[in-house]
This record gives sequence, C-alpha cells and structure tokens, in this order.
Amino acid sequence: MSFADKLTAARTIARANPDDVAHFADAPVGNIVDAIGRTGAMDLAIKPTTQAQTFSGSALTVNAGPRDNLAPWAALRLAQPGDVMVIATGGHKEASVLGDLLIGMAKNAGIVAIVTDGVIRDISGANAVGIPVFAAGVSPNSPQKNGPGAVGLPMVAGGVAISSGDILCGDEDGVVVIPSGQIAQAKSALAAVREKEAAMEKAVAAGATAPGWIADLPLDQVFTFVD
Repeated sequence: MSFADKLTAARTIARANPDDVAHFADAPVGNIVDAIGRTGAMDLAIKPTTQAQTFSGSALTVNAGPRDNLAPWAALRLAQPGDVMVIATGGHKEASVLGDLLIGMAKNAGIVAIVTDGVIRDISGANAVGIPVFAAGVSPNSPQKNGPGAVGLPMVAGGVAISSGDILCGDEDGVVVIPSGQIAQAKSALAAVREKEAAMEKAVAAGATAPGWIADLPLDQVFTFVD
C-alpha cells in the first residue's frame, strides 16, 4: 500500500537550535508573548488537556485537515527528538485527531508535546503517557485515515502562521509560537521582560497598590476630572 498520492512532506524539515529552545524552557508563556511584540499566542481555546502542561520545542507542522489523522500517524516517521508536533485540522471539533496510542508512539519517537487546533480523546491514557497535549477540546468520536495531509510545510493553526523550525512553548495559559526569524530578538527581549516582571513582583510583595510609572504622577497628570 502507498500513501504517497495522499501525503506531502518537505524534503528538508527545519529544526530550531536546541540551545535556543532551552532558553525559553522555564519562561512563562506570557513573558514570551511580551518579548515578541505582545502577540503570537494560539487561539484561546487551545489549552492543556493533560496533567503535563509545560513544554518548549521545535515545531513539526502537520496539516491533517478535518476528521482525519493519516498525516499525524505518518509524521511519526519524520519526527526527531525535541519536536513539538503541531496538528492543523482547520478547527474541526466533531471528531478527535489523536488519542493515547498516537501520543504514546509520539513520545517513543522523541516528541516532547503535541498541539492541535482540533480535539483529542483518551485523556486517562494520554495522562499516563506523560507528555503535554494541548487541544481545543475533547471528543470520543474517531477520525478517518484517508488524507490528504502534509508534514513539514508552512500552515496556519489556532490563528497563527507556523513553520517547522519555529519554537513552540506552552504552559497553563496556552501556547505561543516564536517564528524562527524572531528567535534571536526574542531571546534578547525576554531578559528585559523578566527583569521588569521581577521588579513588579517585588513591588506587589512590598505592598504597592499601583506601579511606579503611574503611582508617582500627580493625579491631574493621570486624569482629567469632571464634575
């Protein structure tokens, strides 16, 4: 049996530098968003569906289409350790795009997390596997394996353009995409964001009721008062 008439893949699939991935591993997603221009998060419906919730890795793009998971299964053949499999379904929510068996084999292939704009099933089994899985919901309905699909090619998922080699990071707040062309800039900006956040947290702990940039101004420079 051949699937070549149904599946397309990039001959060369870019991967992010592991050192760059590690740079964002312990950063809250909100800080990363601030570091790349206050944007870049996937649709708010895409949240952790497993107990494991925190990850960073290099995006492996998989365009599965609606109610089909031939491409995600085939993508396992091209996966490398450190990949985050990100599956586009066009936001289809009537049937799952993956379950615990695919998740388990993905972990065996070195995939560190899976993200989809669709839905998943087999939550107990997925939790047992132990890697983070983010999705827009849960449904026990099954997909087909008919294709078509694509692996390693640019696509849109969760309202964000994603290419293989971009960095994906996730935590309880959601998922952010760092485009490969912005990684160096994001690394530099993240340091300033984290320094600012630390200062604000220190102020909160000290009892501050407003940040200095507004607390230090006379009220008539903050408001125009009306009777």
